[in-house]
Amino acid sequence: MNETRSPSSPHSRKRSRLYLVLIALVFAAPMLVAGLLTLAGWQPGTKGNGEPIVPQRNFVAEKLDVQLADGHPYAWRDSKPRMTLVALPGPDCAARCFDLLTGLAKARVMLNRNQGRLRLLYLGAPPADPQRREAMQPFWLLGKDVGDKLATFRPSAPDSLGVVLVESNGTALSYYPAGFDGPGLARDLQKVVK
Repeated sequence: MNETRSPSSPHSRKRSRLYLVLIALVFAAPMLVAGLLTLAGWQPGTKGNGEPIVPQRNFVAEKLDVQLADGHPYAWRDSKPRMTLVALPGPDCAARCFDLLTGLAKARVMLNRNQGRLRLLYLGAPPADPQRREAMQPFWLLGKDVGDKLATFRPSAPDSLGVVLVESNGTALSYYPAGFDGPGLARDLQKVVK
């Protein structure tokens, strides 16, 4: 006579448990691999084009004083969460510097409906050419770093531009030194300004 195994036989329970463990491993394996890759320092698609600011700085905590051209102080924390792109020109901001500023203003416009979530702040002497200075005023807030606390980010080469991306709470996220990749910065803005 053939023996049929009942569903509650020890062999059936072992097989059911094995299937349950295999199903759990199928779902857990990608998470384990991702965790191991993260611990190893590899994170796909998270590398930005700017340099991380280490040690991290918070301009609100540092009481970094910025005075706008109209005499008012700049509020790092706004009434609504908005990031700030701070442009720091080297000496004598002329044609190349102005072209970079124009490109950054275009990158902000390309954020479409999210462009209101990014403020453009220019800290330094504006371009000497009155037409260029007038052309940038609709897009850029002009001001100066009163305590010169951002001097480490300001390039020393003439007609150059360095940029710092600042979170809405005043935390400086990344620095783009003179000679930065404009399209790369635009891609970074697309990722973080949502």
